[in-house]
Amino acid sequence: MAAVGTEGEYESVLCVKPEVSVFRIPPRASNRGYRASDWKLDQPDWTGRLRVTSKGKTAYIKLEDKVSGELFAQAPIDQYPGIAVETVTDSSRYFVLRIQDGNGRNAFIGIGFGDRGDAFDFNVALQDHFKWVKQETEISKESQEPDSRPKLDLGFKEGQTIKLNIGNMPTKKSGTTKPRPAGSGGPSLLPPPPGGKTALPTVLPPPVTSISNHVTPPPVQKSSNAGNADILLDLDLAPPAPSVPVPAAVPATTDLWGDFSAASSVPSQSPQPSSWVQF
Repeated sequence: MAAVGTEGEYESVLCVKPEVSVFRIPPRASNRGYRASDWKLDQPDWTGRLRVTSKGKTAYIKLEDKVSGELFAQAPIDQYPGIAVETVTDSSRYFVLRIQDGNGRNAFIGIGFGDRGDAFDFNVALQDHFKWVKQETEISKESQEPDSRPKLDLGFKEGQTIKLNIGNMPTKKSGTTKPRPAGSGGPSLLPPPPGGKTALPTVLPPPVTSISNHVTPPPVQKSSNAGNADILLDLDLAPPAPSVPVPAAVPATTDLWGDFSAASSVPSQSPQPSSWVQF
């Protein structure tokens, strides 16, 4: 809420408290400050409404009648904390005001709030106002004082150019962009979920080289009814057991070399072609 003053300045309302008590206080006995316990707290001299306003940089504490709004006393505040408003040493709900009349006379009175929250709001309203006054004063000083700091010129001089190197951009020499490394942001295959079944690659067994031995037994004398045949011993494939003919009895002789001479007389069989490797 604001009202226009006689000099064209707005008067703003900072705080309103519906009930405040006013006390006559004795003179200060020492420099230690005022004590609310020295006042007659159970017998206030006046009770009314308190209103805190501001006009420009000056704040005003106005004590007014609750019903009619008639002004009882007024205290102009130029700074806070200061001599115009002082706190007592033994309570946070009581203050000492320096009031002034229209003729310039001053008097000190004590005021008190029944609630600590009202006293807190009264204190904060004055602090916020003079904090704003301090900021406005600093801003006005900075605007009036010339800036003595050297100014930084970031502009381009005549004929000055700059060169920007941006990656993956075509240049005049190559005309192509550099290939991006794999996995640097391009699409990639995601691994299968943990519960999924994956087809494992089929591992073929190493080739096994069949080793077969082709053994040619020495010629055995057989009967005249059975022909001479080669006997192939295949180690890999087991053929069915053939019927073995019983060799004819050789007459006993006293010549020990007769068997070897008879063996040499047997005509040698011509080798038959075979796919087996002979060892």
